[in-house]
Amino acid sequence: RITSITINNTTPITNKNDTMKTVAATVALMATSAMAFAPSSTQCPTSSAVKAMPDRMWDTMVDKTERSKALPFLPRPANLDGSLPGDVGFDPFYLSSIPKNFAGFIQPPSWEETGGLPTLYWMREAELKHSRVAMLAWFGWLATDGAFGVMMRFPGSIYSTDAIPNSYNAHNILVEQGSMGFLLLAVGFIEFCSSAALVQVSKGELDREAGDFNLDPMQFLKDKTPEEVKRMQTRELLNGRLAMLAFSAVATQTALNDGAYQSFPYF
Repeated sequence: RITSITINNTTPITNKNDTMKTVAATVALMATSAMAFAPSSTQCPTSSAVKAMPDRMWDTMVDKTERSKALPFLPRPANLDGSLPGDVGFDPFYLSSIPKNFAGFIQPPSWEETGGLPTLYWMREAELKHSRVAMLAWFGWLATDGAFGVMMRFPGSIYSTDAIPNSYNAHNILVEQGSMGFLLLAVGFIEFCSSAALVQVSKGELDREAGDFNLDPMQFLKDKTPEEVKRMQTRELLNGRLAMLAFSAVATQTALNDGAYQSFPYF
């Protein structure tokens, strides 16, 4: 059987059957090579690979068995179990669950080794301090503007209504007068003393609850049961939270409309 012929004794013409066999072999070879690079759809991770995966921090930040009392659609933050005064589980960003040692904010860790200050202790200290400052600030802002029937000012012409017309302008005027220097020293002294107490707590030398300065001149907590003490502490914290909102509101209101509401009643 003749399978090919030669034209001009140089160019071979291949039989049709041989050509089809060659094409089929080439396609099969290309398909086999491509399959080597294709991912396997049935391959599953082994148990050892799953165990080697790191634990999620989220699992340690929340209690999945309970819901937050304040935000029932979210799991309860791990550190907010309702045992502390004013604790209703409100922490939508779970900041209280972040593991961190805050002692380094007041003393460099290289100075000496300490037990540290946990996140919840530091945040409660900060919340109580801001609450107390806000209660004083709100009362002071309104009192110096005569909101309670009497204009409560320091004696001296530099503190009169002619020199300082209202609380909104008091800061800038007192800075120009130089009176704010004394306030800066007073605040610095208080912060130094409170920071020293926090250092003692981080070193284990002082057993102190967050925000507790043993300041009770009116003896409100004397001879009170633990339940009554917690009730009083909760009231203080709730009033402080309200004061932070109230002070922010009055400061914002007096700044609106180019000073049209700078004097009491601020509208």
